[in-house]
Amino acid sequence: MAGRGRARVPGVVACCVLLLAGAGLVGCGGPDKDAQRAAVQRVLDRRAAAVLDRDRPAFLATGTPSAHAADSFDHLHDVPLAAWSYRITALRRTGDRATADAELRYRVKGYDREPVTAARVLRLTRADGHWYVGSDEPAPGTGEQLWEQGTVEVAHGAHSLVLGVGQPRYTLRAVARLADRAVPSVSAAWGKDWPGHVVVVVPRTLQGMAGLLGAPAAGYRGIAAVTTAETGGKAPADRIVVNPEAYGGLSGPGKQVVLTHETTHVATRAHTNAATPLWLSEGYADWIGYRGSGRTPAEVAPELDRFVAQGHLPAALPKDADFAFAEDAGKLARAYEGGWLACRMIADRWGEARLHDFYEAVGAHSRRAGAVEDALKKVLGTTSPEFTRQWRAYLTERLG
Repeated sequence: MAGRGRARVPGVVACCVLLLAGAGLVGCGGPDKDAQRAAVQRVLDRRAAAVLDRDRPAFLATGTPSAHAADSFDHLHDVPLAAWSYRITALRRTGDRATADAELRYRVKGYDREPVTAARVLRLTRADGHWYVGSDEPAPGTGEQLWEQGTVEVAHGAHSLVLGVGQPRYTLRAVARLADRAVPSVSAAWGKDWPGHVVVVVPRTLQGMAGLLGAPAAGYRGIAAVTTAETGGKAPADRIVVNPEAYGGLSGPGKQVVLTHETTHVATRAHTNAATPLWLSEGYADWIGYRGSGRTPAEVAPELDRFVAQGHLPAALPKDADFAFAEDAGKLARAYEGGWLACRMIADRWGEARLHDFYEAVGAHSRRAGAVEDALKKVLGTTSPEFTRQWRAYLTERLG
């Protein structure tokens, strides 16, 4: 998600507007405003400490009496947390009521090297000179947190942690077993310069998945899983989010491919950026997902196989827009399959080590322009037109 900033006009002094006394703010950054902000921050600090200490009475003491507040605390009980904090980014107060925009930052113990961040809106009331939290909700346009959908069940694997809501414990354990197989498979192909473990989130329904992602459910209906991440640096906090409806309809090998594909995204995150085209990032994840499966190109790429058999041959590698989840299902499938075949071709003709090096070389650029072309020249000794020509010939050889 792109960051948002606020520009300051050079040479212009900000104007301080005095608000009505009833609004409870005096001047711009006046002593009363600063004092109340500090008081609200202290309440949120106590609330955060209570979450980490598993201290239910202390947590409830920071809020107004409500069943929802008790539920939100109880739903988190089994989640192994290493950190939890709030930072106020804005405070609006009217008398004894206030609304705080805040950044929630938390880490899962043993898995997150950087915190997950979530924009929150907290509404508070003041009584007897003290502030109390009345509600704590996602900021508009952002996703929910899993515990807002129900009690979080946890399954621990050797290389994985599975967090689920509304799912049988055996389902979560089965996901953990497949994730545990995915991690060493990815390390064998990509290498070990990544944490070597994953966090998998399994909501109750497709609607629950959409709620976590803050997006319409329709766009994810046929998608078995996606990977989200905090991308600010080399130590992200990734989550593989499963669509229980699409994932649940897959065979055992199909589920394994999905989790290995998504685990590849976790492993390659530090080398994936705006310079990396989706045909490469998705194609490489599929290449590792199907690596060693023994499945033929026609079996892995049925849509593209039919397309080529009908006398159609893509003129160019898939564009990023072709991977839109809301796209035509056939077109979307052909985009994934085309990316997979491009990576398979590199592995076949230049070797698996060169494919790895090519991926890293593209990601070493900070922007898209020239990144693929430069990596093709330096790592594979070819040009973009020649690579495309070879890819189209490869499709003809392997499909149809």
